[in-house]
Amino acid sequence: MWLRVNMMEIVGAFAVLVIGLLVAGLLSRWARMALARSSRLDATVSQFLANIIKYALWALVIVTVLAQFGVQTTSILAALGGMALAVGLALQGTLSNVASGVMILVQKPFRVGEGISVGNITAVVQDIGLFTTELKQFDGLFVMIPNSELWNQPIVNFNRHPTRRFELTVGIGYGDDMQQAREELLKLAEADERVLPEPAPAAFVASLDDSSVGIGLRVWCATGDYLGLTWDLTEKAKARFDAVGISIPFPQREITTKAA
Repeated sequence: MWLRVNMMEIVGAFAVLVIGLLVAGLLSRWARMALARSSRLDATVSQFLANIIKYALWALVIVTVLAQFGVQTTSILAALGGMALAVGLALQGTLSNVASGVMILVQKPFRVGEGISVGNITAVVQDIGLFTTELKQFDGLFVMIPNSELWNQPIVNFNRHPTRRFELTVGIGYGDDMQQAREELLKLAEADERVLPEPAPAAFVASLDDSSVGIGLRVWCATGDYLGLTWDLTEKAKARFDAVGISIPFPQREITTKAA
């Protein structure tokens, strides 16, 4: 008897359920495709946001179907809100990692393959997930960091810009010619093809130390050439100064003894 009286409501609710799920599927697929076309969003973020849209649409369809049967959806929504709050508090750390992971994937402070420094860790990014980021240190060790810790610290990215500045300081004796030392360092820079002409290399007196005068050389190079250039210029500076008779003194201390 109840089935016969409420047949139209049942049919209507079933129709709303079927049509609602079909529309929700179409809208979620459209959202996924639209998000995937965005160059600012990572594929992981696009999938994550598309899933949120899909589940939100499913919840809306279910609430609408229940309303067809005369169910008081207000209490249901209040209960669902309370459950969501409880789950959110229980998973506070996890949700913080997810939120930080989304921000990292959207803002892109680093990408896979780039070298970064965070806190006391310097490594190459291997994988960026919603919960953690995997790194490989330059000594080959594996590091996994929760995204919330990454997002809340200053991040130094070694590969983001195409050029980098290198500064070399070599100590010479107080009796040596500072002008000659600057000229020799500039000759080394100009002879190396990896040194960029702009900004132009600069040599200068960097410091007056206890046992030496610090002569500085400042050059710019492509980011990929940075490490090799630092090694080579440091070695060539020592060899050039030895060849032209400019000394690189050891630390010295003068002690004067006064007779009583």
